Amino acid sequence: MKVSFPLAPEPEAEAAEAARKLFAGPVDFVSRVVAMDGLLPADRPEVCFAGRSNVGKSSLINALTGRNGLARASNTPGRTQEINYFALGQQAYLVDLPGYGFAKAPVAVVAKWQALLKNYLAGRPTLRRAFALIDARHGVKDVDHEIMKLLDRSAVPFQVVLTKIDKIGPQALTATIAQVEEALQKHPAAYPELVVTSSDKGKGIATLRAIIAGLD
Repeated sequence: MKVSFPLAPEPEAEAAEAARKLFAGPVDFVSRVVAMDGLLPADRPEVCFAGRSNVGKSSLINALTGRNGLARASNTPGRTQEINYFALGQQAYLVDLPGYGFAKAPVAVVAKWQALLKNYLAGRPTLRRAFALIDARHGVKDVDHEIMKLLDRSAVPFQVVLTKIDKIGPQALTATIAQVEEALQKHPAAYPELVVTSSDKGKGIATLRAIIAGLD
């Protein structure tokens, strides 16, 4: 049976305001992790952001927190070679995972941080949801299926977040959403709602904040 993946609804005013206050509160960079033994204690819920190099993970985290310099953005594919932890007050961690795909780095370095990524996803008990970022201009690629298969195998629920929707027109966005919905039929761990965002224009940011704030 085909699963439907509607767009996530905008939050009710009360939920949106509670989420806004949460993200407007203290948000701090905590740790840069390069090996599993460096992970922070699993003492609170966390959500992670995964995506191809240059999909806009850092820009999205900055938009969510309203802090332009919190996460480092780069035009160089593969710059993020470690797991970056940000504390959302005392409530949760936001986790920026290494970009995957066409990273411009030595093969041994790529293999090391891909192994770190796999180990993290398979063994983090406090991970409530992964957000799989997909560039709205390109849709789901083969390399995205690989990370989604890993999430399936790890039994980590993931929700697709389309980024950079301001870069394409309405018809192209509709086509991308259809392509993503079709691609997700292969992935049992996919959460059945999509989030469409533009970090530059603020589109979908309140919705994603509310989703994160609502996770226990």
